[in-house]
Amino acid sequence: MTPTTLINLHCELGENPLWNPDDGCLYWEDITGGKVHRFHLASGRHTQIYSGEKVGGFTFQANGDLLLFRVNDIVSLKPDGRVELFKKFSDEGSERFNDVIADPEGRVFAGTIGKTATSGGLFQFERDGSATLLFRGTGCSNGMGFAPDLRTFYWTCSTRRRIYAFDYDRATGALSRERVLYQASGDEGIPDGMTVDAEGHLWSTRWDGFALVHHTPDGRVLEKIKFPVAKVSSVCFGGPNLNQFFLTTAGGAAGSDTLDGAVFQLSAGRRGAAEFRSRLQ
Repeated sequence: MTPTTLINLHCELGENPLWNPDDGCLYWEDITGGKVHRFHLASGRHTQIYSGEKVGGFTFQANGDLLLFRVNDIVSLKPDGRVELFKKFSDEGSERFNDVIADPEGRVFAGTIGKTATSGGLFQFERDGSATLLFRGTGCSNGMGFAPDLRTFYWTCSTRRRIYAFDYDRATGALSRERVLYQASGDEGIPDGMTVDAEGHLWSTRWDGFALVHHTPDGRVLEKIKFPVAKVSSVCFGGPNLNQFFLTTAGGAAGSDTLDGAVFQLSAGRRGAAEFRSRLQ
């Protein structure tokens, strides 16, 4: 599998790629640039759909909105570009949101970047908008995913360089039986964003590691796909058959002639699953 450049906008911190099968578009954000982008795969048409406060992560709402998790709030980005406040958010230990995911019931698991390596946390937002702190001390909460049978939840702590697994109760959203699935070594880069394929294998990007890493469901490394840039930040499945990888990267700068900050595409050779839609009200 050889990565190709889909589009290079020289993102400072490209993150959160999500494929929308409804419009055939890939969405992603440049966190420090305060932008959200859309790319129509069939036509190659790019549109910047948001500019403003930093967005740490977003989900597709069931009603067609994008739900943007920013610094001190959550807002709805309407299809016509309007931004409406959904909920204020305040957490003394957190700088901003970072990486979020909707679950099959429409809840959202939302991580934060801590002000220190032992602050920040992982929050769960119920469909009524109420928030519960699941655990504290994450430093940099990162990529998440669900096993195909929806009985296991995966979560990445970049600060500890670990991928964790939890038993997941779909009815209540509860997590239990925490265990370390994978501990990254100091020389392989930092585990960052991730996705799970239809067979239950994990695909985890490596910040400062030039790679996408293929893990078995029990955490073993099967292969590493090399990239021409260091800061590979996140990955999703997409394309009409959900058999393409789309990956965001970071480290770009306006006017640069490097590939840092580009979005990459490569054939996955396997299928992913459609992202769940949030249904927060």
